[in-house]
Parts: sequence; structure tokens; C-alpha cells
Amino acid sequence: MIRRLRLRVARRDRGRAIVEFLVVGLLVLVPVVYFVVTLARVQAAAFAVSTASREAGRAFTTATDDEAAYARAQAAARISFEDYDFGAEGTIRLQCDGSPCLRPQGRVEAVAMVDVRLPLIPDILSGAIPAVLPVSATHVATVDRFRGR
Repeated sequence: MIRRLRLRVARRDRGRAIVEFLVVGLLVLVPVVYFVVTLARVQAAAFAVSTASREAGRAFTTATDDEAAYARAQAAARISFEDYDFGAEGTIRLQCDGSPCLRPQGRVEAVAMVDVRLPLIPDILSGAIPAVLPVSATHVATVDRFRGR
């Protein structure tokens, strides 16, 4: 009697473990993959703005004149943004602590910004869920004290 009952119970459970594994696996796996993809994109943005601000400050302070300095800084930041696939989305803002900008011991603040669009979030939900995360970095570069003109 007990043996028959065990056989009946065993027959009913055949094949269900695979279905349960797939359902539970998908319910856990899909959010984890989305989370990893989103974090990877935000981390890439953090690297992009950090590199862009540092390189823009360095390019600015090593230029020969103010006009060339702004162009060099913009070009350096653009290259940094493109390295991390944020080419047109990234912006750089440069600000000097005095005039002229390239005087010895002058400081230049470079602020790089990029807006990261979260994947798979439609614009309709942007009021409830932030669809864009702003990421920025600031770097202060100092012009060399013994720079030759």
C-alpha cells in the first residue's frame, strides 16, 4: 500500500522540476541581467567623465594661448567621451580662476557631464522612474609655475 502511494506521487512529479527551474530561473535571471547592464553603463559614464575632465584640464594647461587651450580641451574631452561610447552626449565646461587663464600657477576647473539613459525605460514612465541619470566629474588643473612663453 505504501509502495503504491509512493509510485503515484513519483509519477505526478515527473517533468515538473524543469518547468519550475525555468520559471524561477527566468524570474531571477532577467532582473539580475538588467541590473548588471545598467550598472555597466553607469560605470562607463563615470569613467568617461573622470577621464574627460582630467584630459581636458591637462590639454588646457599645456596650450600656448587661450584660444588654442579651449579648442585642445574640447578635443581631448571629445576623444575621452568617444572612447566610452558617449560621443555626442558628453559635455565639458571650463572655468579659469583669473585672467589670463594660462598665467603661472593659474587654476582651471574642468567639469565633464554626461546623461546616462537607462535601458528599456520608456519616456512615458519618466515621471515615476528616472529614465536618465546625470553623471559628472570635476578636475582642477594648475598651470605650471615655470612655464616658458
